[in-house]
Amino acid sequence: MGRYAQDFKDKAVARLLPPSSATVSDVADEMGIAAATLERWRAEALAKPLNERIWGAAARFDAVLCTAAMDDASKNAWCCSKGVYPQELERWRSTATQALARPDEARASPAQTKQDRQRIKALERELKRENAALAETAIWREIT
Repeated sequence: MGRYAQDFKDKAVARLLPPSSATVSDVADEMGIAAATLERWRAEALAKPLNERIWGAAARFDAVLCTAAMDDASKNAWCCSKGVYPQELERWRSTATQALARPDEARASPAQTKQDRQRIKALERELKRENAALAETAIWREIT
């Protein structure tokens, strides 16, 4: 019987629960886990109180979108029904906003890429020379 890290279990269960709601057989095939194991993990997760359930990234983003246009009273009611604290929902909103505000990963310029390739080749040549020198030294030590 294999042991799985809690983080791995949480990711698998998050795929089974809304908003993903993937089938047990699909997740079992993707992750290489027995379907019975996944069903047991899902049952354990659903048996937990609402406030202890796992909220995956997609579910958190969906919650932020659902509550974006709500007033405070409606948000509080929604949070109460879902077992989420309003502060937690606000933290998810700010995290999503920050993630969307960041520019895409800065790409290196073609000139920088060319310089990097040249540097890598030079380092590889130097490494080959050092390995050859070490091998030669080892051979001389065996001979003498």
